[in-house]
Amino acid sequence: MDLLNALVALTNFVIVPGLAYGSQLALGALGVTLIYGILRFSNFAHGDTMAFGAMLTILVTWGFQAMGITFGVLPTALLALPFGILGTIGLMLFTDRTVYRFYRQQKAKPVIFVMVSLGVMFMMNGLVRFIIGPGDQRFADGERFIIKARAFKEMTGLDEGLAIKTTQGITVITAVIVVALLFWFLNKTRTGKSMRAYSDNEDLALLSGINPERVVMYTWMIVAALATIAGVLYGLDKSFKPFTYFQLLLPIFAAAIVGGLGSPLGAIAGGFIIAFSEVTITYAWKKVLTYVLPDHLAPDGLVQLLSTDYKFAVSFAILIVVLLFKPTGLFKGKAV
Repeated sequence: MDLLNALVALTNFVIVPGLAYGSQLALGALGVTLIYGILRFSNFAHGDTMAFGAMLTILVTWGFQAMGITFGVLPTALLALPFGILGTIGLMLFTDRTVYRFYRQQKAKPVIFVMVSLGVMFMMNGLVRFIIGPGDQRFADGERFIIKARAFKEMTGLDEGLAIKTTQGITVITAVIVVALLFWFLNKTRTGKSMRAYSDNEDLALLSGINPERVVMYTWMIVAALATIAGVLYGLDKSFKPFTYFQLLLPIFAAAIVGGLGSPLGAIAGGFIIAFSEVTITYAWKKVLTYVLPDHLAPDGLVQLLSTDYKFAVSFAILIVVLLFKPTGLFKGKAV
């Protein structure tokens, strides 16, 4: 019985949060890796692109709620999500046309693009804060839990209750659908194949008649959609705060680099590696160990390796180790 209680506690505080957070990081890292693989630079504005997409979705959600439009047991934000994606696509295409296109025509080095993306990041960060404010914004509605702890206890007779939030379930399901659609698009459609060809060999792709501006346009559209979905899912699961998305840039880049920059499969694997590393190292293991160990060995302290305040330090440490010993990542992406 104690072993079952320990397993439920582990599922409640490590496995389920790790899966949800890993799905969010994987979607964010996919956007980063597509930009690096196709446009060949590290986009430091990606976190604030997520914030912008989430902000648009929140504003439309509030509009729907004011009109009495809801999505039943599911969050109303899911109805507003397509509007957020369209708005973010518009901003990305406008930014590319007015900023990045000039440097592409000049054939600027990747480091120049990185510096330019930093400028875009600060502009977007300021825009989001100006429109919606710097504070926390909670916009999740509908049914809060799929499984409630008290109901689980009554159903199983265990001391430990399992609680799974609706937003956690939506995050994992949405991530699976989005990743499946992305891989189908890249592998089966003509546009997806041209994007992969452009990523593999730009000169050969141009000789084959592939239009580079068309590839760039579709890349930004896909990245905008991925960033908005990742930003909204993170905001629903936690809460929306513009500065948090700036901080998310570190674990997202760590996920992309650990998996292998330029490798979509690597971005997904890296997302879950970073998420579970952060969750397991910052989790207080006292409850699980109390169930598993004999009474005389039960710990008195929290058995927490690092405080949750230092969770981003975990992804930073993993990033440094990977850059030192395997810069191409697990799936042999492009070296940083």
